[in-house]
Amino acid sequence: MPIIYMDGPALTKEQKAELVKNLTRVASEVTKIPARSFIVLIEERDRDNVGVGGVLLSDKK
Repeated sequence: MPIIYMDGPALTKEQKAELVKNLTRVASEVTKIPARSFIVLIEERDRDNVGVGGVLLSDKK
């Protein structure tokens, strides 16, 4: 089973549902693998736990 990983900011349940639906649809169309075979894993990162360029995202404006 193909796995799609999404690592990013916190999302609402509605955003997650839309993301899972669309990622699965597009991946299925491109690969010709049935949509039912895909697993989508969402990992949410708090801005306090991500640094870019030596600065926490929570400290960036």
